Amino acid sequence: MSRTPLPTVAYGKLRYLFVGAILLVLAAATIFLKIATNAGGVAAVIYIVFLIWVVVQIALAIADRPRFATGADSTAGLTIAALVPVYNEDVPALRGCLEGFLTQTRRPDAVAVVNDGSSAELDYSEVRDWFLAECTAVGIRAHWIDQANSGKRHAQIAGMRCEPDADIYLTVDSDSILDLNATNEAMKAFADPEVQSVAAVILSTNYRSSLLTRMMDVFTVGLQLFERSAFSRLNSVMVNSGGCAFYRGDVVRDNVELYLNETLAGRRVNFSDDSLLTLFALQRGKTVQQPTAFAFTLMPAKFSHHVRQQLRWMRGSFIRSGWRMRFLPMTGAAYWLHMMKWIAYGTMTSTLIMLVVTGKLLNPGMLASGMLAAVTLYVLTAFRYLAVVRSDQSTAQRWLTFATAPLAAIWGLTFLRVLRWYAMATVLNLGWGTRAVVEVRAES
Repeated sequence: MSRTPLPTVAYGKLRYLFVGAILLVLAAATIFLKIATNAGGVAAVIYIVFLIWVVVQIALAIADRPRFATGADSTAGLTIAALVPVYNEDVPALRGCLEGFLTQTRRPDAVAVVNDGSSAELDYSEVRDWFLAECTAVGIRAHWIDQANSGKRHAQIAGMRCEPDADIYLTVDSDSILDLNATNEAMKAFADPEVQSVAAVILSTNYRSSLLTRMMDVFTVGLQLFERSAFSRLNSVMVNSGGCAFYRGDVVRDNVELYLNETLAGRRVNFSDDSLLTLFALQRGKTVQQPTAFAFTLMPAKFSHHVRQQLRWMRGSFIRSGWRMRFLPMTGAAYWLHMMKWIAYGTMTSTLIMLVVTGKLLNPGMLASGMLAAVTLYVLTAFRYLAVVRSDQSTAQRWLTFATAPLAAIWGLTFLRVLRWYAMATVLNLGWGTRAVVEVRAES
């Protein structure tokens, strides 16, 4: 098999956009103050406090900086084992994932691929033979396991047991493609011995497939470079993306039984693996995002797939919230950041309901100005999307995709908000919901 060109990323600067950002802040603040004036009383205070909360997060996100190893690289001797669970993955997508390890400027020491009972119609034998040979040629210890379907967590732990003494475990999805500097950049953060996990920034490989994939690329990247960057500034990232994350070895090894046997109301929880590993890491020390470490993944291009993925994520998020309230120490920033998120969500939801009941929100001017303010704030939080310069995306395509940010904001404020309420109400539906068949295929 010949090598295929893989996408790469450079993190740019946005100095020339600061004026636009300031104008957006002023516009949003002006509109919010107008809404607060019309809403009156308690609603006015809540709107103003919410605006301040968002602006504080924006300031923290902008203040977040890449972690660098100083002096001698103290991470040079750390061993890295990549864990790749595979279930009904498109064959070219899996090949791209595995090739990403071979092209790293700092290759992992070992890669464990676990085929977790994929459909018999999917023949991975050619990719397996090619990958094992390539790893031997470049000095990577490679493992390939075929097992009966047991779930993603079991597949990860089966891979971990192939490399039980690794200093760092790298978790990826089977359609993830690492930017060539992803491992090298992420490992710099581990120069701080208190750092227990490092999140990479996940980009969408198939962002051009549909309007939906463009919107969700802006939506997810904006969220990572806004909220996650803000929390990273305080060493309190709540959720690492399953697409690419790094953990100290003991974070995984010390929690195997709990990781494999999480239950809710007596039922096995199989999803939300990334948020549980992040919680384990938070209990031990710092969790950060490295904004110079990137990976690419395939996002749902069809509405039905998108809904099922979002429901799984939302249910997992709701389950994990209870764990955080119970197990995060109240002396840490993470506990209070999590508390503030729920306070903001609860108060804004109740205020909206109150304005609907009183009829104030049904006023066309009030409704229009409220939506305009929310969309303006969201576009501001997604501004850093424009700083991510990708080899597979021209400047025109970057701006064209960013232009969907207002639509992404409306989608999040309306459909996804209602979907979250439904996810909370049906939280005991613990099925994975996707990957029964290959639903997204790698593009040429």
